[in-house]
Amino acid sequence: MRRRFERAARSYAGASRLEAEIGARMLERLDYLKIAPRRILDAGSGPSREAGSLLSRYKGAELLSLDFSLAMLRSGKSFFFEKKKLVCGDLAGLPFAPGTIELVWSNMALHWVREPLAAFKEFSRVLAPEGLLMFSTLGPDTLKELRAAAGAARVHEFIDMHDLGDMLVAAGFAAPVMDMEVLTFTYKDADAMLADLRAGGQTNARMDRARGLSGKGFAKKLRSSLGTRSTFEVVYGHAWKGVPRKLADGRDIVEFRAKPAR
Repeated sequence: MRRRFERAARSYAGASRLEAEIGARMLERLDYLKIAPRRILDAGSGPSREAGSLLSRYKGAELLSLDFSLAMLRSGKSFFFEKKKLVCGDLAGLPFAPGTIELVWSNMALHWVREPLAAFKEFSRVLAPEGLLMFSTLGPDTLKELRAAAGAARVHEFIDMHDLGDMLVAAGFAAPVMDMEVLTFTYKDADAMLADLRAGGQTNARMDRARGLSGKGFAKKLRSSLGTRSTFEVVYGHAWKGVPRKLADGRDIVEFRAKPAR
């Protein structure tokens, strides 16, 4: 996937209309959450499209934009380019100390992680107690038209909303809130749809994918059966980092409150 996005860095901005729309909807959801983060992690940021909105909303906050593609990080030049710190790294192995982030923001990145639970555990590790994780990702009905036309082995599988909620709890998050919606994109023809996916870096990178060329016969059959619509199931989630109840060595944390002096 890193190679895919390195190649797509120049064309990504024009092809990522879904990510832009979902990012705007996630920003609206922040209106209902009272937080004042000092440090924000944009996890799987790509060009960090929402950087300006996040920094305008949370004045004085520090923004860390992390992505596994250096080319994608460098493509996000804007007015806020100098106000954010770019970090090339992996969601499943974040290069940050524990408890140093108050808000983890992740827009449409988790479906590229092989084990989302590993990423959730890392988010939990770097979040301060009562810090917030807000994310969006793709659900199982995504690209169902392409899966039917090309075959299931040629399209990535996406994780169900309820399974993601269970992973959040397993990673130590409290009271996860999950919901989803289905968006349908309509293209001029099948070629336009496939070109859009390629320009956005969203091509097959499965470990079990066929490595040889498919041939003209397969391409012709795919175009004739694909149609012009593409479905995206978008999963939203947010959860709070719970207050730790145990130390790293397994001992319970017990809080003693002093009685007020008379």
